[in-house]
Amino acid sequence: MAANQNIEEGFEFNPKFDENGLISAIAQDAKTGQVLMVAYMNRAALEATIQTRRATYFSRSRQKLWKKGEESGHFQKVEQILVDCDQDCLILKVTIDAGQCHVGYQSCFYRALKKDSDKELENIAEKVYDPNKIYKKRS
Repeated sequence: MAANQNIEEGFEFNPKFDENGLISAIAQDAKTGQVLMVAYMNRAALEATIQTRRATYFSRSRQKLWKKGEESGHFQKVEQILVDCDQDCLILKVTIDAGQCHVGYQSCFYRALKKDSDKELENIAEKVYDPNKIYKKRS
């Protein structure tokens, strides 16, 4: 089997990290299919996620690993990891018990571009928790 065909159709997990050592990871609610968030993983984060079945990501702004829920208590239990055809993007099917967005929504995708607008957003969801009660470091 040719190299590309092996990556695209083979059965060996060979994630393709970008030039910064990262791979995109989409967290999706395993029960509802709702997309919760998009984050990045480096090899260590991916290995920790596979070993613990708890989502661990790499924070580009802080340059360190972070376990989803370590501050908020809103963990992601990984039920399944899907890999795309090029093995350069992952979907984590997760079970959750609370909102996942750090500003209080179930999903980080709580706004949409307004119809007939190219600049204006509108809320499409309601907050499910008060982030000020959870994140002590917020100003």
